[in-house]
Amino acid sequence: MPRRPEACAVMFDLDGTLVQTRRASWDVFRTVSDDFGLGLTGPQEYFDLFNGNIFASLEELCRDRADSGQVKKAFMDRLREEYNPAMVPGMVDVIRRLAGHCTLAVVSSNATEVLRRVLVGNGIAYCFSHVFGGDMAPDKAAAIQSFLSDTSSQYGRRCEVAYDETPAGTRPDLETTVLVTDTAGDIRDALGVGIRAVGVAWGMHGADELTDAGAEFVAIWPQELPGHLLGDAATAPAGACALPFPPAPARASCGAGQCHCGCQDRSPQTVRLAEPDPVATRLAAAAAIRRDRRRQAAQAPRTPARSPASARSPASTGSPASATQQSVVPQGHAAAAAELRDAVRRIIAWSEGPGR
Repeated sequence: MPRRPEACAVMFDLDGTLVQTRRASWDVFRTVSDDFGLGLTGPQEYFDLFNGNIFASLEELCRDRADSGQVKKAFMDRLREEYNPAMVPGMVDVIRRLAGHCTLAVVSSNATEVLRRVLVGNGIAYCFSHVFGGDMAPDKAAAIQSFLSDTSSQYGRRCEVAYDETPAGTRPDLETTVLVTDTAGDIRDALGVGIRAVGVAWGMHGADELTDAGAEFVAIWPQELPGHLLGDAATAPAGACALPFPPAPARASCGAGQCHCGCQDRSPQTVRLAEPDPVATRLAAAAAIRRDRRRQAAQAPRTPARSPASARSPASTGSPASATQQSVVPQGHAAAAAELRDAVRRIIAWSEGPGR
């Protein structure tokens, strides 16, 4: 088979392609099935719904059982609230490699809010020029058509906020536009529109199902995708795409009681660096200042104390007698001063001890 041309635009499905979804997605839908009495007893029955358009499959499943509109709404609401799957290992690096060469987009049946949570949370939001969520475009074929019909779709993002408007404003070419997905239904939608389709073997459907549906290639590992899509141009990421996103330990937890951003769903072995407590920081700084002042007070030279009698003497006159009286420190007062200095030293030593 002759080699396909290098891809210029790559559209990714989300669930099962970019993120690990088999268990996470079924766990969400199982409660919806139970609530509406849809009768699904296992994940394979749920995966079979993706042989076609998921929303069309739901409508057929709900016939004579429940209102399909309510089921779809319940499913989307639960996805928005609960769904936060992990990325497929290696896919972040693959996306960064492709972003320097291709215009990237996401076409998914999932809610746009979920797409944002996943892409932003994994540091790849600015690798994609467009996202088409199921709440905006339930029909993936229609979403692909929308992408193809817009000349600005060729403008990509190179892992930066701004769009790269270097290419001329032309419509994406069918031979260089590819959908990467894990379901047979998506493969058929892509081919029906006229673009190319590549499958991945780690999602909803197996390699044989994807090949039978018409996939030109089925990747077993994420690292195969850049080589197939770009050929010799599949080099390491460059520019902004080469800058790694801070790993999970460097990102602070949001601290929300009912968090849905994923910060509470990470492995127990993952240590997150929390933001410093501003109150504790201020208290520690104030304690350090107090300790420094006490140290300076203890080390400063002492002015000899005067007796009450000398305080009543005419010291303000500057007479020799008054000067003599100021230089004399009664023995009792000297002992009290020494005892006070000793007490201050003990307090300083205690305050500078461990944990204070």
